[in-house]
Amino acid sequence: MSQLDLVVFDMIGTTIQASEKIPQAFVSAFAGEGVQLTSTDVSSVRGKSKREAIQELLLKHAGDKFAEHRSDVVYAAFKAQLLECYRQGPVSAIDGAEETFDWCRSHSIRTSLTTGFDHELAAVLIDKLGWLELVDALVCNDDVSAGRPAPDLILAAMSRLKLADVARVASVGDTVSDLEAGANAGTRWNIGVLSGAHSKEQLSAAPHTALIDSVANLPELFC
Repeated sequence: MSQLDLVVFDMIGTTIQASEKIPQAFVSAFAGEGVQLTSTDVSSVRGKSKREAIQELLLKHAGDKFAEHRSDVVYAAFKAQLLECYRQGPVSAIDGAEETFDWCRSHSIRTSLTTGFDHELAAVLIDKLGWLELVDALVCNDDVSAGRPAPDLILAAMSRLKLADVARVASVGDTVSDLEAGANAGTRWNIGVLSGAHSKEQLSAAPHTALIDSVANLPELFC
C-alpha cells in the first residue's frame, strides 16, 4: 500500500446518509425572503460553505444590497430548520463508513471529517452517530476563512494532526466542490463517491484520481 497518513472525509453524502433535508432547508429559508430556488440552484452549491452558498445564491437572485443585508437572516433560518430536523429525526451513517474508519485506524492512517456546516450543526450529527472518538479530527466551516472549493478545510485538518505532506493525504467527497478542494489542496488521492449530491457525470468532469460507489469501497483502492 502506498504511504497514506490521512484521509479527509466529507460528512453529508460521503460518510453520513444524504436526505432531502438540506435542499428543503435551502428552499424554505430563501422562500421566507421571497426568493424561489430551483433544484439546479441548490445542486450548484452543494458541498460549499453554507454561509458562502447562501451569499452566492442571494447575489444571483436578489442582488448585492439584498445579499449584504439579508444573508445572515437566511442563514439563520436555514440553520434553525436543519437543527430541528437533525435533533428530532434520525441520522444514519453511509453503509460501511464506520468499517472504513476502523480500517484506517488498523493501518495507522489518521482520519478527519470536514463539513460546510458550522460546529453547532456538525456536533448534533456527530453526537447522534457516536463518532466523537471514532475519528481523529473534525474541521467545520467556522474553523476556516474560506470554504470549499478552497483547500482550507483539508489544510486545517492536516495542521491539527501535525501532518505537512499532501502527497500522503487522501480527500474523499460526494460533490464537485469536494473534488475541487482536494485538487486545490494538492492531495495525492482525490476521490469522489457516488453516494451523495452529485452524479457520476458531474464528478467525472471535476478533477479526481478515482470515483467509487461508496466510502465502503475506499480500502480497495489501497490494497
